[in-house]
Amino acid sequence: MRVIIVGCGRVGSTLAVQLAAEGHDVHVVDRRPKAARLLPDTSRIHFHVGNGYSRTVLEAAGVDHADAFVAVTSGDNSNIVSARTARETYRVPNVLARIYDPRRADIYRELGIPTIASVRWTVHRIHQMLLHRHLSPEISFGSGETLLYRSELPAYLAGRRLTEFDVDGEIRVVEVTRGGHSLIPAHSTTARPDDLVTFAVATTALGRLRGFLDKELGT
Repeated sequence: MRVIIVGCGRVGSTLAVQLAAEGHDVHVVDRRPKAARLLPDTSRIHFHVGNGYSRTVLEAAGVDHADAFVAVTSGDNSNIVSARTARETYRVPNVLARIYDPRRADIYRELGIPTIASVRWTVHRIHQMLLHRHLSPEISFGSGETLLYRSELPAYLAGRRLTEFDVDGEIRVVEVTRGGHSLIPAHSTTARPDDLVTFAVATTALGRLRGFLDKELGT
């Protein structure tokens, strides 16, 4: 996969190194030549000096053949212009952008560009770790409205059908890891001791899920 990353700060450089280690073709764009010092000397990472919305720079980075584009500079305006250019001008199929002002998320959403809001994400994660410490977050969807969480089931629930734990529109059991093997539960699948269960849960229902699990966990 060819990925273009605009912004070679800590986030951009770390992402570039990880993607390169996984075998991807990474092109990093930054207007500061010295930013290249954050990158290792590898044939899988290519550094380009310039603005992420410059067509000359983007075309030199191979934007016409890019599979993904990530804008993670320190400026919201630069990120949105770069992301729009990649999406609207070059039709890059997967475009992501970082924002510092969460109020701008709606602008990106209207453009069909998924965003990562640093402040909101950090606060959300701290809140989850404080109040939902028995739940291990796996992934979030949209702007964080729906989440996947994993947790060991309390022992007293063994023998009950997993579908009994569903709450319409709020909580649903979508996977069970049992004895090291994963399965999609059928309507008749019953819980067993030591089951590790994956819940799809609405953010607004996290307290309800936590209360349900903590009843047995004793917190």
